[in-house]
Amino acid sequence: MIRTGMRRHTRHGKGGGGGHGPLALIPMIDMLMILVVYLLVHSADTEILPNTQNISIPHSASELKPRPATVVTVTRDMLYVNGEAVVSVAEVGGSSEPVVEALQAALGREAAPMLPGASEQREVTVMAEKSLPYAVLRKIVASCAAADYTKVSLAVVEREQALMARTGA
Repeated sequence: MIRTGMRRHTRHGKGGGGGHGPLALIPMIDMLMILVVYLLVHSADTEILPNTQNISIPHSASELKPRPATVVTVTRDMLYVNGEAVVSVAEVGGSSEPVVEALQAALGREAAPMLPGASEQREVTVMAEKSLPYAVLRKIVASCAAADYTKVSLAVVEREQALMARTGA
C-alpha cells in the first residue's frame, strides 16, 4: 500500500521523480489569438460574388478586383438577378427580340433605389456558365444596356485559380 501511494505521487510530478510541471496555457492562447487575427485580416482581401448555383465560369488573366454591383447569374436553365429567378435560358434563346423584357424590368427594379439624377454609374456583373451560347449572352448584355447600366462586367476565375486548374494542382 505504501508502494502504490508513492507511484501515484511520482506519476503526477509531485514526488522526487522529475516531472515536467503544469502545462503553460498562456503562450498557447497567445499563439491561437495571433492565428485568429491573421486569418481575419487576410480573409477580407477578396470579394466573394454570390454563387448559389453550380456553374463553371471562364478563367481570367486580369488582376483587377470586381467592384460591388448588381449580379446577373446565368445557369444552364435559369437566369437570376441578385439570386431571384427571372426568366429561363430557353426563353431567352428562343426569343427573336434583341432585349429580354423580363431581365430589363428586373434590372430596373434593382436600380430603383438609386437617385435618378445621380452621376454614379450603374454596374452589373454577369456570372454565366462558360458553355452558354454567344447569342444568349449578347441578349443579356443588350438588356443590361437597355436598363441604363453603363458598366457591364463578366465574372471569371482569378489567374491563380486558373493556373492551378490547368496544372491539376
